Amino acid sequence: MVSLSLIVGVNFANDYSDGIRGTDDDRVGPLRLVGSGLASPAAVKRAAFACFGVGGAAGVALSLTSAPWLIAVGAVCVAGAWFYTGGSKPYGYLGFGEIAVFVFFGLVAVLGTEFVQAGRVDGAGALAACAVGSYSSAVLVANNLRDIPTDRESGKITLAVRLGDARTRVLFAALVLIPTVLGLALAAVATPWALLTLLSAPLAARAALPVVRGGQGPALIPALAQTGLAMLVWSIAAAVGLFLGA
Repeated sequence: MVSLSLIVGVNFANDYSDGIRGTDDDRVGPLRLVGSGLASPAAVKRAAFACFGVGGAAGVALSLTSAPWLIAVGAVCVAGAWFYTGGSKPYGYLGFGEIAVFVFFGLVAVLGTEFVQAGRVDGAGALAACAVGSYSSAVLVANNLRDIPTDRESGKITLAVRLGDARTRVLFAALVLIPTVLGLALAAVATPWALLTLLSAPLAARAALPVVRGGQGPALIPALAQTGLAMLVWSIAAAVGLFLGA
């Protein structure tokens, strides 16, 4: 509930903040609520904070049954979600979005999950966290690669804008390859059953194809979906493999 609420909340917050700044006025990807006029900025902002509220309440309950200091971690997560594109100096407009996604969607989410269930974190959890973080960051890289022209024009200086088209494509390919390598490492340090994570490799390859072949604009949208599916398959395969290995 915590993870899901914060993920939905950050998307509403991003929609709201980009919309009122005019960043989505000439959008290549799927329609956004504020930018397209499908919903008022106030309604989208309320939806974002409602999600943060649900996640916060669930997080407090979870923290009180595991470790109270996790409340502070949750507060940092909510702040990170809002200030990604909100506030006077959003860090997503300065090229730090991918780092934040790796930290919050990868390290915090996976290691936090391991801690509240097992009471500890270990090497296997760290490998899984880095794999999920890499896939999550790759989704944002593909999104920002697609939006380089409009982001540059609107003043949104993402990492993709800083790196340029060619180097951003190399970064994406590396990010979708890393989880496969980490799956092999997981098999070495934990259990051979972790080789099940290789089931995600074909999906990762399909995600990389439109990127490495030079796709532009709408042609890059399938890369986001395939990367998300690869992450889902990797995560389920790792969970099953670690369970069987135990």
